[in-house]
Order: sequence, then structure tokens, then C-alpha cells
Amino acid sequence: MPMSETSGVLAKSPAETAWGGDPNWWRQAVVYQIYPRSFADSDGDGLGDLPGVTSRVPYLQELGVDAVWLSPFYPSALADGGYDVDDYRAVDPRLGTLADFDEMLSALHNAGIRVVVDIVPNHSSNRHKWFLEALAAAPGSPERERYIFRDGKGANGELPPSDWVSTFGGPAWTRVPDGQWYLHTFAKEQPDWNWDNREVQLDFLETLKFWADRGVDGFRIDVASNLKKDLSLYPDLPTQEQLWDETLWQPGRFPFADRDEVFDVYREWRELFNQYNPPRTAVAEAWVKPERQHLYAAPDGLGQVFNFDLLKSNFDSGEFREVIDRNLLHAAQTGSSNTWVLSNHDVVRHATRYGLPFDETKDNQIARKWDLADGLTIPLDAEQGIRRARAATLLLFALPGSTYIYQGEELGLPSITGIAAEDRQDPTYFRNAGVDVGRDGCRIPIPWVSNAPSFGFGTTSASHLPQPREWGNLAVDVESTDPSSTLSLYRNALALRHKLQTGEALEWLDAEAPNKNVLIFARPSVVGSVEPSRGANETTGAAGGKRWVCATNFGKTPVPMPAGEVILTSSPLTGPAELPAETTAWLLR
Repeated sequence: MPMSETSGVLAKSPAETAWGGDPNWWRQAVVYQIYPRSFADSDGDGLGDLPGVTSRVPYLQELGVDAVWLSPFYPSALADGGYDVDDYRAVDPRLGTLADFDEMLSALHNAGIRVVVDIVPNHSSNRHKWFLEALAAAPGSPERERYIFRDGKGANGELPPSDWVSTFGGPAWTRVPDGQWYLHTFAKEQPDWNWDNREVQLDFLETLKFWADRGVDGFRIDVASNLKKDLSLYPDLPTQEQLWDETLWQPGRFPFADRDEVFDVYREWRELFNQYNPPRTAVAEAWVKPERQHLYAAPDGLGQVFNFDLLKSNFDSGEFREVIDRNLLHAAQTGSSNTWVLSNHDVVRHATRYGLPFDETKDNQIARKWDLADGLTIPLDAEQGIRRARAATLLLFALPGSTYIYQGEELGLPSITGIAAEDRQDPTYFRNAGVDVGRDGCRIPIPWVSNAPSFGFGTTSASHLPQPREWGNLAVDVESTDPSSTLSLYRNALALRHKLQTGEALEWLDAEAPNKNVLIFARPSVVGSVEPSRGANETTGAAGGKRWVCATNFGKTPVPMPAGEVILTSSPLTGPAELPAETTAWLLR
């Protein structure tokens, strides 16, 4: 359905009027990613749902987050965990109704928490109404033009148009009964949209408007770099080997990813977002080269882009420093702010990643091999992993910009390996047997109550992915009463961050670092006072016009503590003048 014409600025929703509408809320926000199917199950069927999210709003409020990002909750066959969307303007009946969505949205807004929803514009599911119409229509028809269909090779078109491999493994083309082939850069259940088709463009504008009108505050754009494709230039499509040869492709001219034309799409989206008061926000998931990343954060486009560099980095001071400097520069170039993230629903959790050997590839290859090997051939130091994870998280929270938390990381949850084949769900596992174990290990339902069925995830023992027995020790009810727990650290850190976060500048204090393994930086002057609550990881203090200093010791031995009043540390102090190994400290001076 084409988008209706609009003009001027749209009025605030009742929720926005009640709790305010700061147009810059996203610049320094703490955003909590909810993978709905694994967050909270209200009806005991083993699948998390929207009423489950509503029931946990007090928890999110106490944690201290500014917004939640909801991974897809739309009708789906779950061929790819909900990223195969049947209907972009509805709720999966297994997860609730639109009324449940509105109730959840209202509860979050009333708690002062904004809501970002996932939009999946690169592909639909193969059950989407328009794809079914395309299959029923003839080659060359308007219905087929909404997707990317192409004749095959060979005497009778029996060979695919190219030998391309999909992101999830296996061929990137699937043949339909009349002989044509459709492109799916992910699973075969996820046919790629044709973003040169105006019907597709207008329909997504209508989808964005549908959710924005309901009061949604922003959008996370899945695979934001891949929308625009140009296969018409090639009578014979490039081979997979040619695609892998980076010397053949100029920046912005790759056949089906990160093309310059994609920014035309987002400029039109921004025109729509700016019609709301406050403007709707957007953040791009764009796994592109660092020099292209900031283009997605242009103020006349999406406005913000995920920074995945730390998510791929080792726990190493040099890597962290380079990533921070580069991304601060990119943010300054666009006038955006950074999005710091260590874990999400697609990668091995950082509490596990940091317990693995140093990764020379700097691209999570060790973590992937560990997961594939079910942890049997690559050593894992779990204690080191959680210690480093806490230190890295505290460093992230002190950086200027927004921070994204993946559900369960505040409990110190590890990734899980060794899941039985019959329990797995991720298409990467089924399409890459023996090569990629998939992402199920980071999507297991989180534990809420230590001695309850499914650890309080639901009202029964049902859980769509099996939960490890030992997770009872990491349940929310256990960690809430332990002042030294990772949950207590997150709560204390976020409470302090809200008081200390006063600007977007950062000053490195290199002269104070005792060696190359230590990073120290200061943030702008603190306004008012800071009185953190007592806990095993912190001491009380107050500030008025003092600077916020963050010091991280990436090394394996203690170093002298920088000058200042220590207000929070990621690990217990070993001495009043020492910064322990693999520990971050916040100080005021």
C-alpha cells in the first residue's frame, strides 16, 4: 500500500506528551537489546512474548536503561529467528497482539524507557503476501519485479544465474517451478527485495509510519548496507571468486552491498522521521569497511550506525585505543554519536570471548572455532572471561556516545556450546554442517529465578532452547542480593553514568599510564554531586565540578592506581593504591 502524503510536523503521541520528547535522547542513551523469544514467557509455551516484556519493565527500570531495542516480533516461520518477516505491520500470534504491543509500549514509556524496533528491509520471508503473489505471477510481471528474479544458465536455465554463496551457506539462488531463480543473500526462506522498485520503497515508508504513529521512538535497520543492488550491469554475473577479490570493486560499487545508492533510500526515510516530534531515530546495522561506516550515520540519513569494532577486538589496550580514536573521529565527521557494543544476538557473548586465546585474525575466528568445536579443543578460562568482560563493559560505559547492552550480559551470561542437533534452530547450522555451529548459544532464554521451572523464564519448564543447569547461579534473584555480582555492577555503573555523563568530549591521559597495557581518559567536568550506593565494587564519594576519570588495566599484573577518588571498580581492589589486573576503575578528581 503506497504511503499517504504528509506535511508539516506530526503531533506528539499521548505517551510522548506525558513523559517528554528530547530530540537528542539517543546521543548518550543506554539501549537494552531484547531478543523477545528468549526474554520472558508469559504463557508457559516456551517462547518469550510481548506480555513477558511488559512484566519485566520494573526490572529494566531498576537496571537503569534509557531505551529497549526489540528484535523482530513480527509473524514469521522462524527460519532465521524472526528475521524472515511475513507481515511487517503485525505481531506474531505466538508473541502477542497489537494490543499487547501497545500495552508494552505504554508501560515502557511510563517508566521513562524509549522503544526502538527492528526493521528488516533487505528481504522478506517466503511467506510474505507479495512473494506469494510473485510466485503465482509470470516472469517479467509487476509482482516479480518487487523481488530479484533472473533466468538461469544452461540449455534450459537449469543452472543458477551465478555460483554465489549465501551468508548462511549454500547457494544464494533458488529455482521456482516455472524455471526462474530468485536471489536470497541469506536463507532461501528470505528472498531479497528489489529496492529499485518504487512499490517496495513506498511500502516500507508506510511500515515505518505505521510504527512511528503508534509511538515507537526509533528503528534499528537490519542489514542496512545491502538494500541497493545492481545486477543489470552484468550479462554474466561475477563469480564468487571475483566477489572475494576486493581489488575488483571500487568503494560503493560492489554488486549487492554497500552501494552509494542506498543513501538515497535513507534520505527519504529521514524526511519521514523528521515529520515527528521529536524526530524518530534510526541506527544502521552495516558490516562495512571502517572508512565507509560513518556514511550511514549522516544527519540527512539514518543518523547513527553500529560500531562493531570492539565486538571483534581482543581484550587488548592497543586494539581498544585504535577503535575508540577512529570511531570518535567518524562521529565528529557526521555530527553523530557512537554506538558502543560488545555483544548481540549474532556473536559469541563477550564473557566467553574474552576467556579464549588471543585471536590473531581480530575477527572472532577463535570464538567461532571454539563454538564449532563445542569447546573441546580450544581452552576457555571462564574466570578470566568474566573478569575482562566486566572491565571492558565499565570502560564502554565511560565513553561518550550511546551504549548497547544485549540481554543477559548484565548477569555475566556466557555463550553455550554443545547444544544437541535436534535442539538447534539457527539456519547457519543446518546450511553449514561442520563449518558453522550457528548463533543459538547466545540466544538461550535468560534465568530470572534460581529455583523455578525454566529459571522463571516462563510459568512452566518449557524453553525453546535448553538452559544450562548451572545458570541457576546466575539468575536475577540470586544476583540482585549479591553486591559483588555482575548485575549489581551494571546497576551501580548505570546509575553513576546518568549522573556523570555531561558531554561528548574525551581526553586521553597518556602521561599517567604506567605502561602500554593501561588506558586512562577523562570526561568533562561533572555538574552537581555524585553519591553512589555502597557495594563491594565501589566506595562512596561526592563531586562538584570534578572530572570523571576512567582507567583500565589490560595487563596481567597490578599497576599504581591513578590519582583521584575511586567510586567504582570492575573487580575488588587488591590494595588502596593498586589497580588490579584486567580491571577498570572510575575516579573523580
